[in-house]
Amino acid sequence: MDTIVISVPKGRLFEDTVDILARAGILKEKLKDDSRKLLVSDLGAKIKFLLVRAKDVITYTVEGISDLGVVGYDLLVEYDPEVFSLLDLKFGYCKIVLAGKEKKELVSPSIKVATKLPNITRSYFRAKEIEPKIIELYGSVELGPITGLSEFIVDITSTGTTLRENELVVIDEIFESTSRLIANKKAFYLKRDRISQIISKLRDVLNQ
Repeated sequence: MDTIVISVPKGRLFEDTVDILARAGILKEKLKDDSRKLLVSDLGAKIKFLLVRAKDVITYTVEGISDLGVVGYDLLVEYDPEVFSLLDLKFGYCKIVLAGKEKKELVSPSIKVATKLPNITRSYFRAKEIEPKIIELYGSVELGPITGLSEFIVDITSTGTTLRENELVVIDEIFESTSRLIANKKAFYLKRDRISQIISKLRDVLNQ
């Protein structure tokens, strides 16, 4: 029986990922987000779990280190990786939005936008025939409009609370995102039976 390696994202999607894997009977050992143990093996079931950063799920899966992974749809759109998206897991709901200090028309040719999602931002504005200056940030992008670094931000929001607390308003909703089960393309064919079993178990949980 082939060993299956699954990348589990640390952070926002971690608890829900562990929960659905456990409910599906795929994960037997309780995983902890703050664990120093980053590789967990279930020798009986021939499954290994890698605990990695959300962005790194894509890298490990593309490179074939992991056969499967859980990642937000927003990252799939941002990076367009060479993987198969197999299943919408229905958790981790959020929206990718354009926000600023006030609602106004996007007419200036010199718009400045702070974001962690430059490719999504670029595509969004190109569809409007606007070429903004994109400022990549890796921390709290809400500081962009507050400090004058940018006029707008493109960011992920779940409840809108952080935006409101920083006196920012949603100008446009770009798209909605949930978590997805992804697969390495080669592994999908070589380990098709085992991966199909995992998909079936996860579907059973989702349909409950």
